[in-house]
Amino acid sequence: MKEQTTIYPTEKKALYRLIKIQLQGLVDGVPDLVANLANVSALLCQALTDINWVGFYLMKDGRLILGPFQGKPACVEIQTGCGVCGTAVERDEIMLVKNVHEFPGHIACDSASRSEIVIPIHKNGEVVGVLDIDSPVLARFDEEDRLGLSGVIRTLEDMLYGNTGIL
Repeated sequence: MKEQTTIYPTEKKALYRLIKIQLQGLVDGVPDLVANLANVSALLCQALTDINWVGFYLMKDGRLILGPFQGKPACVEIQTGCGVCGTAVERDEIMLVKNVHEFPGHIACDSASRSEIVIPIHKNGEVVGVLDIDSPVLARFDEEDRLGLSGVIRTLEDMLYGNTGIL
């Protein structure tokens, strides 16, 4: 489990407000998707406590392909409907899993992971990828994380796909 290296607010609403501001500064004016997702995964890795993996999977030919991330090596390809990430795509909904070992079909890239949150990313109403965050702590993610991280992803979607049409 990584240590938090920078002082971030412990109160989650304040934390996610700060992350959104920092995200805007990192992504604004940068037209490269991979560079943006790499910086966002690094930002989230730095800001969030008790996580062991954070990154993106991007849709390609009907399946999820590993994108920029922070953490141990991960599964390269995930079929739609498989695991937490594939289920999030299939249902087009945020998946907040308090205990991944109780999730049917969970794909264990890191056996230390015990809880997970996955947020779909949209372009023109279609899922184009997901943000995936794992934790070695049971029930690490809650409703505040769901709201905060979905706000971060909405900000990212607006910046990436809003007026500029990147991708």
